[in-house]
Amino acid sequence: MWILLSSRLIACFDIKDRRVTKALKFENNVDIGDPAELAGRLYEDGVDEFVFYDILASAERRGPDLETVKRVASAIYVPFTVGGGIRSVQDMHAMLAAGAEKVSIDSMAVRSPSLIELGAKEFGTQCIVLSMQVIFQGISPTFPSGYEIAIDGARVFTGIDAVEWAKRAESLGAGEIVVNSIDNDGTGEGYDINITAKITQAVRLPVIASGGAGKGSHVAEVFCAGATGAIISSLLYGTRYPRISVGELKSYLASRGLNVRI
Repeated sequence: MWILLSSRLIACFDIKDRRVTKALKFENNVDIGDPAELAGRLYEDGVDEFVFYDILASAERRGPDLETVKRVASAIYVPFTVGGGIRSVQDMHAMLAAGAEKVSIDSMAVRSPSLIELGAKEFGTQCIVLSMQVIFQGISPTFPSGYEIAIDGARVFTGIDAVEWAKRAESLGAGEIVVNSIDNDGTGEGYDINITAKITQAVRLPVIASGGAGKGSHVAEVFCAGATGAIISSLLYGTRYPRISVGELKSYLASRGLNVRI
């Protein structure tokens, strides 16, 4: 049913040491560039939204870098989500004051699910994004979907089934879900359509797919599977695969009959 909504193309900034980086399966991050400069360039190129993850914040038990958040926010005029190390409603206030429109919680949501509910009550469900790190483990009584939730940059495995976690997060007040595939991250072999489709079918929330885009057909495929947004970092950066402009990608998606924002 979500296919009727505009399909959003999203730039994801994995921030490490105040630089945008790109990883392969959550490891071996390579430097891409300065966050504010890259944000301004991609905004001019027509990216629909930005997601900012301070990828070491949760593991290091600290909040995101507010100064870098402010620099990126000042360079763009589209929806901007910030995550990494958000541990309280006070942290959420700080992110929104720094220029974010939505806050993303991941590891801390697993450790303290009430944070989802508290954030939704304070700011509204539209501000609360659940980010999920998922890895395929095979269908079993423990993982009926076949996928497990990991946290702390895929360093810690939780024993939680991905679809069950998505459903619980929705009941607590999450307004959107980002599905980050550990297996497909940075591979260029396409998104994990299986888990993306399972989650879109299990919840009534917008779902963003992340991890694996290597060409335009991968993006079209995940939208047809029910995602309303797709993170397309590898396509934008041109580090491992030929770079494609946002305009070129939107033209291709429109030719496939998908509703994209012009």
